[in-house]
Amino acid sequence: MTDDASEDELRWRTTDSEIDYACPGFDVRRDDVVLPDGTETDFHYVDEPAAVVVLPFTSDGDVVVIEEWRQAVGRVNRGLPAGSAEPDDDDLAAVARRELGEETGYEAATVEHLFAAEPANGLLNSVHHYFVARDCEPSGEQNLDFNESIVVDVVDYDDLLDAVLDGDVRDGRTVTGITRYELADRWR
Repeated sequence: MTDDASEDELRWRTTDSEIDYACPGFDVRRDDVVLPDGTETDFHYVDEPAAVVVLPFTSDGDVVVIEEWRQAVGRVNRGLPAGSAEPDDDDLAAVARRELGEETGYEAATVEHLFAAEPANGLLNSVHHYFVARDCEPSGEQNLDFNESIVVDVVDYDDLLDAVLDGDVRDGRTVTGITRYELADRWR
């Protein structure tokens, strides 16, 4: 928004907020709201913590990716390591390092913030923080959550970019991270 008056004209007023459903990883929240025209209604959305998405490069310039079962779409997706911050996490770069290690068993020499995005702000309040990890090396075993089914692979960056552009990679976080990285690299 370029004009504070415009935002005020569009703002909904929240009169109450409650969790309708809670599960590991996210809640479904119901807000009672008053719309700008005075209409009273409710609005449901997924309430989840901030997340990190890691684009991990090896020292050879390849990318560490994961193959993970995604129950919601009923198939395996190829993608970038990602995960949620815990309530007491205040250093998102440390979260990125932790998630990289837990999901892949790799450790990065450096981790740099690339950008943040609201992936579906009409449905959820999550913010995804994208990081580029460099000089990643295998350092240990995966430490997966009980509900994660993940296999690690290392792929050529250009092959991954081609797969994103061809629609072979459909994971939204990966598509967003790779295309934004590619665009940022072109503007440097």
